[in-house]
Formats: sequence, C-alpha cells, structure tokens
Amino acid sequence: MKLMAAFFLVLCSLSTFAQGIHPLEPSSGHYKILQAQSPEPHSQRAWMDTIAFPPEKYGWSITYSLVQPYYLSTTQVGTLQNWLLAPANSSAQTRAELDYLLTLQNKRTPEQSKRVTFLGDIGYWPHVDLQKKHPGYQRNLQDLFFEGREILGEQCKAEHFPKTAQVLKGIMQDMRIMEFSVKYQNLRARPYQLEPKLQALAVMGSPSFASGHTLWAYIQAYFWSELFPEKRQQFLNLAEEIRQSREIMGIHYPSDNEASRILAHKMLELMSYSAKFQEDFKAAKGEWKEVQMKIK
Repeated sequence: MKLMAAFFLVLCSLSTFAQGIHPLEPSSGHYKILQAQSPEPHSQRAWMDTIAFPPEKYGWSITYSLVQPYYLSTTQVGTLQNWLLAPANSSAQTRAELDYLLTLQNKRTPEQSKRVTFLGDIGYWPHVDLQKKHPGYQRNLQDLFFEGREILGEQCKAEHFPKTAQVLKGIMQDMRIMEFSVKYQNLRARPYQLEPKLQALAVMGSPSFASGHTLWAYIQAYFWSELFPEKRQQFLNLAEEIRQSREIMGIHYPSDNEASRILAHKMLELMSYSAKFQEDFKAAKGEWKEVQMKIK
C-alpha cells in the first residue's frame, strides 16, 4: 500500500515538453574547479600527447558508430560528435584530474569498490534487445529501467510500461551511437594509461572521452525528470552517483563525465524537437496516467 501511495504522488507530477525541457544545471564541485585549469597542451609534458587509446584495445562497440540514429538525425550526431573536445593529455587540467583520481584511489574503501563495481555492471545494449533468446535479454531490459526502478519502485519495469520502454530504447540507441562516435573521434587514453600509479578497478575496451556510463545515466535522468519533475533531484542524484563511480574506479577523468552530462542534456533537447519523439513521449506519459486512474 505504501508503494502504491508513493506511486500515486509521483504520477500526479507528470509533465509535457510544451515549454521545452528543464534547463541544464551549471557545473559545480570538483568539476567546476578542475575546469578552471588550462586544457591546452603543456610543452614540458609533450610526450603525453603522443599517447592515445591503442587500436589493439578497440572492442566490438566501435560498430555502434555505423548504426542509424532513432530520434536524432545523422547531421545532429555529426555536429554533436565534434561539439566537445577532451583536454590535452599534457594539459594542466588533465594533470590536475589525474591527481584527483589518485586522491580518490587513496580513499577508496571496500564498500565503495563493491558499490561502484555493481553500478559498472549496469547498462542497456540495443543489440541484445534484437533477440529474445539472447542469454542477457531479460537482464538487459531490467537495466533499461534501472533508474526508474531505483526512484519509483519495483513496479517500474519494461513489461509494465511498454510505451515508456519504447522511448527509452530509442534514447539508448542514440546514446550508444553518440557515445562511440565521440569516443573514437577523440581516442583519449584512459587515466591508467597516463598515470602508472592508478590501480583501476576495470580495464576498458574503448577510449575514455566521453563517458558512456555517465551519458546514459544523465540522459535517462533528464528523461525521467521530464515525466516526473518533482523527482528531478532524486534522478539527478542517482546519475551523479553513477558518474562519480567511474572516477572512483579510476577509469574516467572528471572531464569525461562533465562532457557527458552536458552532452546528454543537449541530446535530449534536440530529441524534444522531433515529432517522433514528441509522439512517443506523449504515449509514455499516457500509460502512466492510465496507471494513475487504476490507482484511483
């Protein structure tokens, strides 16, 4: 009964895109502080600029850069792909970020390691959704609704809200395309490839900039908070935990994460102008209203 009552209160706050999406919150905390450092190459560390993510480490994910977008246009993908640039490896900003990651590593607890590893295993992949016999099919759908379930409760599942699932699938298809288009455009080395003192909790199979985990965390947080604006801060807090988990793991620079937060908002903003997205969002909103009527 408590869960249903909470569900009802949340449903009352459903919104539309009539007035545009909520504006992007400004940078804050260590992201704002580190951005004050120069991102330009530094001559005394020029050797670092010769290091890129090695081709032999490329994973199968590069093929997502060949997939057609769902809500965005190919022109929009191309524009956004070049919209944000990573700081130079030799820059004062990258050096400050590496020092920050070392500080996090020194403070990392077993409990933190367990939590960030759990968050690191979450992620929806569009190609898995193509075949119901895929061994990861059900887990993939669960991960699609991870943020919604964390904030709205266990009833928030793909099978209960197929129209919402349809929107999220389209968003995530574009998110994966954008993620790997940006990554393979920049080829930024992972932090542990520049700083030998870093003991990362995972070895990654794609370039560092920008963070895919942070991109999905924030674009979903922005989407869910357009459906439920009164829950916006809760969704953003969850997305924030996810993006900082990548730094605790030692696998992403803060600038990777801040770029993804900004990119996620811009992506959803562009999607909101799409007639297809508006139609699908309206349908998703409608199915939540149907649940509200049933609760009444």
